[in-house]
Amino acid sequence: MTTASEAARRPGGRPRLTEHRSAVSYAFVALYAVLAVAFGILPAGYALYLAFTDGGGAFAGITNFTKVVGDFRFLPAVGHVAWYLTIWLVSLVVLVTFLAIVVHAVGARWLSRTLRLVFYLPGAVAGASSVLLWLFVLDPTASPVGGLLRLFGFDSFNQVIAPAHLPPIFAVIAFWTGAGGWIVIMYGALNNISAEVIEAARIDGAGPVQIAWRIQLPLLRKWISYMGIMSLAAGTQLFVEPQLLSQASNAVVPNDYSLNQLAYLYAFQQNDFNAAAAISLLLLVFALALSAVFVTRGGLFERD
Repeated sequence: MTTASEAARRPGGRPRLTEHRSAVSYAFVALYAVLAVAFGILPAGYALYLAFTDGGGAFAGITNFTKVVGDFRFLPAVGHVAWYLTIWLVSLVVLVTFLAIVVHAVGARWLSRTLRLVFYLPGAVAGASSVLLWLFVLDPTASPVGGLLRLFGFDSFNQVIAPAHLPPIFAVIAFWTGAGGWIVIMYGALNNISAEVIEAARIDGAGPVQIAWRIQLPLLRKWISYMGIMSLAAGTQLFVEPQLLSQASNAVVPNDYSLNQLAYLYAFQQNDFNAAAAISLLLLVFALALSAVFVTRGGLFERD
């Protein structure tokens, strides 16, 4: 007489439940693969083709790259994006990690849940809507923090959004919209740290600061690296914020402030999609190079 476990197996001895799960897994992966090819690989391949050809489809070598690099608007745009990324990534890594550790250290569960919800809520606002909200926040005549803006000597909206002030302003907007989700992720990563390890450290006399510095931070290294890579990829695509501010300020903010805006101008005002593709590839190479630094320094693919 066959047992129930034997009946649940196929002739090859493989459980039917396992086969069903494998089929479902392949279905999910197949759907992702189709979308990745359609909206990732094919557009990237087309951009690569455009970047090395001219308007007629003939091979152009590095002509498109030399054209955009020699554009008088290119280096200022690079400086704007680089300065914004520096402020954004440093503040994100430091403050998100600090806030996640603080929220995790809160003893009261209800307070911890409330803090996570408060941090996460701004991220629920779509990017363009968030910038529109900040248009009011940055206007001293309408802002709820207008008194603070006037205290710093800003009496008008145009004074606040002067080009020299934009990198920290964009970093604040990005932090307000994106940090909450990362705090929740880091909180979950902290929950994966063995309670026995933390308790052993407390028995040895370690305080909260020592536990955070010597145990939690090293074990969060891979998560911090992952956060840096994803935020870097998003930060290099700076477009919505300067574009909306440019329209709202009657060009006080230039419409070629960022590299993505410059690519947009090449593509849709000068009808030069080849030069726009060259800018996109330069951005890709820059992002991949910095991502490699995060991967190697953060040990993202190392086994524990």
